[in-house]
Amino acid sequence: MGHPQLSIIIPTFNRPELLQRAVHSALDQTFADIEVIVVDDGSTPAVSLADHEKLRVLRLDPNEGGPMARNRGAAIAQAPWITYLDDDDVLLPDMAERAMKAIQQIPSTLPRPVGLLFGLEVVDPQGNVVVTHRPPTLPLGSHFCLEPIPPGTSFITKQTLVVERDVFLGMGGFDPAFTSRIHTELFLRLNPVCSLWGHPETTYRLSAHGGNRVSSNPQRRQQNFERLLTKHRELFTRHPRRTVADFVFNHADMLYRSGQRWAAAKAWGHAFRVHPLHAIARLISPYKQQVMKRIFAAKIRFPWTMSDAH
Repeated sequence: MGHPQLSIIIPTFNRPELLQRAVHSALDQTFADIEVIVVDDGSTPAVSLADHEKLRVLRLDPNEGGPMARNRGAAIAQAPWITYLDDDDVLLPDMAERAMKAIQQIPSTLPRPVGLLFGLEVVDPQGNVVVTHRPPTLPLGSHFCLEPIPPGTSFITKQTLVVERDVFLGMGGFDPAFTSRIHTELFLRLNPVCSLWGHPETTYRLSAHGGNRVSSNPQRRQQNFERLLTKHRELFTRHPRRTVADFVFNHADMLYRSGQRWAAAKAWGHAFRVHPLHAIARLISPYKQQVMKRIFAAKIRFPWTMSDAH
């Protein structure tokens, strides 16, 4: 295998068909100096993949959960830089090439160490791009997910992270106490010790599908969100109430869009308790936009005024 520069870690559990697609996208990179580590987190039956010089499979038995599977992969990685790929998603062919090029161009104005973030496409089951998210840039000492970011950028780019292995392991990796919201929790600890440099280029395709997802369990998702607020209570209290209300409201919006409306209502109530006026403003904002669109459309259809008619 030589000396890989980037380790692509794929944790997996009982999704053999999707895993094949993810592994192929990782192995078919235009950049040669990579290794692909599949962490089989107790799948039944065990993962079976064709031999490849750049592929290693780590079997965990019994199952240890997603966060630990990710940490185990990082622990055995041989490259100085690591990235993750969910087993139901795919990387674009030049992901590794773009990442390695970007590492050589990290701005001197960003405090070291620096992790990289890239654009992320959400695709439907037919492979059509539904939406593209672009990452922000936040210097070391910031709190990813709680900071103001430029319009057109999104926190929904966390899966694209490329970071030094030693930095990741040094800050403790993923917290195994969490069974969802693991990326959000990681970034709340990562950004204070690592700058995050956002690139607009797209390297990752996140699949929107109807299969099993951690996020499809509203009770578990809500429990982990409350655990997140508890663990980082001091951090949240240091930020403006409006910022915290936004964070909670975004959680409510995510629940609503995934069909978990009762859980979304409870989360919105939490946002209301944090900052009532801002929560109400966020709630009615979509309706305001619809009204303005209708008014604008009406002006296009009827560009004259009553006085013009006379």
